[in-house]
Amino acid sequence: MGIYLTSEAVKKAEEMGLDLVEISPKADPPVCKIIDYGKFCYQQTKRDKDQKKGSTQGKVKEVKFKPNIDTHDLNVKIKRAKDFLEKGHKVKFTCMFRGREIVFVDNGKKIMDKIIEELQDVATPDSGSKMMGRMLTMLVNPGVKEKKMKINKQKMGDSKEES
Repeated sequence: MGIYLTSEAVKKAEEMGLDLVEISPKADPPVCKIIDYGKFCYQQTKRDKDQKKGSTQGKVKEVKFKPNIDTHDLNVKIKRAKDFLEKGHKVKFTCMFRGREIVFVDNGKKIMDKIIEELQDVATPDSGSKMMGRMLTMLVNPGVKEKKMKINKQKMGDSKEES
């Protein structure tokens, strides 16, 4: 509608039976609209609800195993973790040591390294594996870091240029 003085804009809004709502106060000059304020609030809450619906709240799912786990069993656990990660959940891997198994902490770390290697295309580890009492834990976040993706894209681009 153009640039108006505040008093003129208020008068126009009153004539139309609507409200003058400030949309962007930081703009120069501030941006206002002549609309029904109740309807505006309703639409804004509706928009906020739709945004919340679209975003999934990532829960932390836990996958537990022992240091003497068989390769097939480990592959099943990794496949299950991939499903969780694709749904947007974080996954916590826990290697539990019972009794004398605590001597084989290096086996647990090897398993954690294998898990990271298997999941590198789907997820990134939050930090390395940590020993907490008799449990070795590691948290994995869904999604691959952008840096890794850029590097992979550059490598693919280089290989296309060569051929």
